[in-house]
Amino acid sequence: MSDDRNNDFDDFQGFDGSNDFGDLNADGMHFSEEELEAAMAGFEQEFKDAEASKHERADNPPSEAFDSSEASDNAESSESSEVDDMLNAAEDSLKFEDELQGLLGNRAKVAVIITRLTSPRLLSAFCELSDISAQCIGSAQGAVAVLRNLDGDGPEAAVKDMTIVVAGMPAILAVNRADKLEATMYVEGRAGKTFAPPVLFTSTAPFVEDLMLGITDMDALEQADMTIFDSADLDRDAAMSIIAEHTRFGRGTSSIS
Repeated sequence: MSDDRNNDFDDFQGFDGSNDFGDLNADGMHFSEEELEAAMAGFEQEFKDAEASKHERADNPPSEAFDSSEASDNAESSESSEVDDMLNAAEDSLKFEDELQGLLGNRAKVAVIITRLTSPRLLSAFCELSDISAQCIGSAQGAVAVLRNLDGDGPEAAVKDMTIVVAGMPAILAVNRADKLEATMYVEGRAGKTFAPPVLFTSTAPFVEDLMLGITDMDALEQADMTIFDSADLDRDAAMSIIAEHTRFGRGTSSIS
């Protein structure tokens, strides 16, 4: 019994091996006032250092934030590239479809209305009044309307409408379908004489033949500074104003130049 009590007593001896318990603190450790003040000063310094480190991190975000921003920019760039790829693929698909329909003859490759008008601006006004979408090009041999609607019998419907709206004005429709060229004169909405392409091209500007054979296109003609007027740029009032500028009246008759 005595040995057990001695062992219990030894468990509570100071760390310095003494049996003096008078200067033990609550944790059973010996501290002088100087040591306690030094320990408290150390704790205060550690607290200040921790606070300073916290503020520094707030003012200077870690590089991961910038990496995240760069990753976001890269992701947006990747998405934008994917959208561009999809649009390009859709555009290529439409071009292929147009070419296929052109080979089958369901869509013309190119179609033009050839006139003897001296002004492509006046021709664009006639196109607007006839609900025809076209780009009109001037030449010494006569103004030419390059049609946009090439589906089905769209070109034939366009020249019929124009020669009905502008009564008394003949026009020739030249169409390339499935690499087969056809040229037909129209008067007052009715088809008349047909022309062999070589005969037609002898009396038209060189660009007409180049367009019909696919040697050139509208983009190339625009870059060559050709005089071009677009019917899409006009409304009915503007078209009527242009026609009035080119119309001469006299004794119940009128003429267009």
